[in-house]
Amino acid sequence: MPRYISLIRIDENNNPGGPSEELMERMGKLMEEMTKAGVLLDTAGLHPTSEGKRVLYSGGELSVTDGPFTETKEVIGGYAVFQTKDEAEALEWTKRFLKIHEEQWTITCELRQLAEG
Repeated sequence: MPRYISLIRIDENNNPGGPSEELMERMGKLMEEMTKAGVLLDTAGLHPTSEGKRVLYSGGELSVTDGPFTETKEVIGGYAVFQTKDEAEALEWTKRFLKIHEEQWTITCELRQLAEG
């Protein structure tokens, strides 16, 4: 069965201030359902870009930039790895994840199949 990664993109400069207790409860229930279904392989949120580093390799040289990355509107705020029968099933789980959020959230999930072998 193919594996997919859902990259959760958020705007760090314009977010509603973190998930509410109700959202965390809904997320927990959905993650439990996905785990029981054998679909969810791994998931995690990420610390803010202010705590990160960006490493660039260009022209044979490496450079390191400390966060935050203000020139970037959307950043990866988390991820989920699914193993599903096909892309359509992975897309349905991704949609369900997005729908549990409150209306004030603006989130984009980029769904991509993992290259195997």
